Amino acid sequence: MADLVKKDIRYLGKDFAQFRQNLITFTKQYFPNTYQDFNESSPGMMFMEMASYVGDVLSYYTDQAFRESLLSGAQEEGNVLMLSQLFGYRPRLSSPAHCKLDVYQLVPAIGSGTAARPDYRHALSIQNGMEVLTEDDILFRTTENIDFNDNPETSVYETDGSGNVTYYLLRKQTNVVSGEIMTRDFTFTEPKQYDKILLPETNVLEIISVTSDTEQSWHEVNYLAQDTVFEDIANISYNDPELSQHRSSVPYILKLRRTPRRYVARVRSNLTTELQFGSGISSDADEEIIPNPTNVGAGLEYLRRTTTSNVDPSNFLATSTYGLAPNNETLTVKYTMGGGIKDNVGVNTIVNIQSVTYINDNSTVDLSTAKNSVAINNPEPARGGAEKQDVESIRQNAIASFAAQNRIITREDYTARVYALPAKYGSVSKAYVIGDTQQNTQDIDYPRDTIANPLALNLYLLGYDSDQNLVSPNNALKENIRTYLSQFRMLTDAISIKSAHVVNILVDFEIIPKAKYNNDEVLTRCIDRLKILLHTDKMQINGSINMSELTSELDRIEGVQSVPTIEIQNTTKSGYSNIVYNIQAATRNNIIYPSLDPCIFEIKNPNLDIKGRIVKP
Repeated sequence: MADLVKKDIRYLGKDFAQFRQNLITFTKQYFPNTYQDFNESSPGMMFMEMASYVGDVLSYYTDQAFRESLLSGAQEEGNVLMLSQLFGYRPRLSSPAHCKLDVYQLVPAIGSGTAARPDYRHALSIQNGMEVLTEDDILFRTTENIDFNDNPETSVYETDGSGNVTYYLLRKQTNVVSGEIMTRDFTFTEPKQYDKILLPETNVLEIISVTSDTEQSWHEVNYLAQDTVFEDIANISYNDPELSQHRSSVPYILKLRRTPRRYVARVRSNLTTELQFGSGISSDADEEIIPNPTNVGAGLEYLRRTTTSNVDPSNFLATSTYGLAPNNETLTVKYTMGGGIKDNVGVNTIVNIQSVTYINDNSTVDLSTAKNSVAINNPEPARGGAEKQDVESIRQNAIASFAAQNRIITREDYTARVYALPAKYGSVSKAYVIGDTQQNTQDIDYPRDTIANPLALNLYLLGYDSDQNLVSPNNALKENIRTYLSQFRMLTDAISIKSAHVVNILVDFEIIPKAKYNNDEVLTRCIDRLKILLHTDKMQINGSINMSELTSELDRIEGVQSVPTIEIQNTTKSGYSNIVYNIQAATRNNIIYPSLDPCIFEIKNPNLDIKGRIVKP
């Protein structure tokens, strides 16, 4: 049998014209005497063009399949949803609306005359999850407990004929979020690795809880290998005697809890939500089924084998490394659904209470009157409700999420994470991150020089007091931030949480007003403008003050002819920060620079600390 001639086949054809030309060239090269009629109407050309047509279609679907496997090129919504979740981003089906809610109740007065005061024995404690309705029956729910014993706003509600107070009105403010609460039960028999359940709704907002009929809680994680979850405990003396003194500003302490009962939530291509559980199906402890020196003999006398059976390699698949699978139990899934533009309601529209649970039902006094007096109202409009994200938004958010890797790398990452701390764990008003430095002990000539420490960072923080003045964060807040950041920071990063210095300042300026303008009005406008420019919200740790910009801003105010002088001074008077700072020495080119140790400039009392004068030209 003669050897077959090895034919040169070209694989570069991508469309109909290229396939057709390659087939014609192939026929001319290897079958020159067999077929020579390449006329458009010949039967041979018909078969070549049909083959080119099939090749073109197959090439198209090959390209489409490859493009749909890349997040940057995928067009089908189902593929974008799948790939975005592979990148670690969970798409938003819809968004709920949020707003503040005022909650009121009446309490009787005790005492008379100037000795009258509210009887806080009638003050209620309302559990979070209170369901409230708008006039159009849009459902909202509270996200935190409401305790009227905890420093409520108090006003006189009713007096008798003699002028004695009979009832006081208490007010507390809380956060509410929209969404209808749903509950579904799922029964499991024999455990299955990576078992799944499906929530049929296409607008699931949040999984509130997953609990079993044995009162075990299951926790949502980002991935099944994540074995720790955040847990908050009430900041009371019973839980932490030392940190409970800061309960007013930090009502909860953040803790990390290790749990084998966990699940991940995913969005399917049809927009339903799927819950997937772990692979652990063994009722034995992991230590009993994983080889270790106590259950595998090593030929040494003091290592005694505690099992008579061989270790099965498949046992590794039955451990709780990726969480447990439900085993002969019923899970109750509580979640919310809804959201959208319609939830963005106006002011004074959330006025009806649908359901409420009181925590202090075992009070020693009759609370029926107090409960009947509970009323609600939203002093601000609800905002944030939005429809499902479009495909392009999901793609871009997933790419950004993947780049961040859910880790803290840059200084901006640290700052963003600190500001993202939930309010119930404390509030941070200012955050600043800088690399740590240490003294250069090797430099004999300049022993005070410092060198950078690449594996350590200093995180400088400040909080607000009740008057919105800057204060150092308390230990409870620092502990919560330390716990919160531990889930995101790099293993090799060391973080020192410190308090930034607050430098209180005074502003003294002079202006020359234009003719025919009211001097007092012009001066008031200048003071109001400086209050805005130097407001605490605009000041940052390690930020400078540009005096030229302040002068320029005052020059733009209507009625100002010129600004002869503007001066900033440091003050340490009673009630102010005791930090002494040489403003004059820190000024270069009309810019006041901060100290080497991170500090922030603050006008503590703008009404008193900003002074202006009218001078004549």
